[in-house]
Amino acid sequence: MATSAASRTGSGASTTWARGYLHRHPGAALETVGRQVIMGGQALRYLVVDAAAGRFPFREFVRQAMFMVKTAYLPTIAVALPISATLSIQFGLLAGQVGATSLAGAAGGLAVIRQSAPLVTAMLLAAAVGSAICSDLGARTIREEIDAMEVMGVSALRRLVVPRLAAGILVAMALTGLSCFIGFLAGYLFNVYVQHGTPGSYLATFSSFATTGDLVLAMVKAAVFGTIVTVVACEKGLHTAGGPGGVANSVNAAVVASMILLMVVNVGFTELYTILFPRTTL
Repeated sequence: MATSAASRTGSGASTTWARGYLHRHPGAALETVGRQVIMGGQALRYLVVDAAAGRFPFREFVRQAMFMVKTAYLPTIAVALPISATLSIQFGLLAGQVGATSLAGAAGGLAVIRQSAPLVTAMLLAAAVGSAICSDLGARTIREEIDAMEVMGVSALRRLVVPRLAAGILVAMALTGLSCFIGFLAGYLFNVYVQHGTPGSYLATFSSFATTGDLVLAMVKAAVFGTIVTVVACEKGLHTAGGPGGVANSVNAAVVASMILLMVVNVGFTELYTILFPRTTL
């Protein structure tokens, strides 16, 4: 009887906790998204205002940009190569099945520029750079350095977040361009030397179907993705609580939230571009 009563008590406590969590979680999620939107808007405004007034922390911007490049460029190349080869394999097989092997270059190249390059770059920025930014700001927060800055009248948003935001946008666009080049080169080499495609056909179809708008779309995606990764990481880091364990939790939450937002925004960008700029012919 005692065991049965204890079991019912434990079950009741679990049910109460689950109901309370489901009640609190949507509100906490909305509050977090609201803070991120407000922080992103303020950081972009301060970026423009400080750059125009000559108060932009250029040295911190350069330091953060160099750190981001050193952290992310090798993983970007390492991931872009196999993904481009995989896309080349799949599109080559599909083109061969429908008798359109000459279009393998166009299909693979467009997939790399439109989808693979900006998304791969953003995900690696979220995993490598975003986690580093969040852990750095989170450690400063639990050591009360951020509070000390605010007490002295130094805005942590303008001094810490704005240069990281500018560096994240610039590095995301640069690495997306690198990823486009690496992806196209890998697809070309794989199609020509492994699938025995024709080099002239690959280049001709790619140059015929790829437009400047595709590269512009990739760069716009990269800028937006870089903004998302940086803002989410900074917001999680600046609102860290609970000591060293809280820093680890913030880093985990920042990476997961960034990945989810990147996927959702990528779907929106793709659908919007397809609607606004439809392809009338292949």
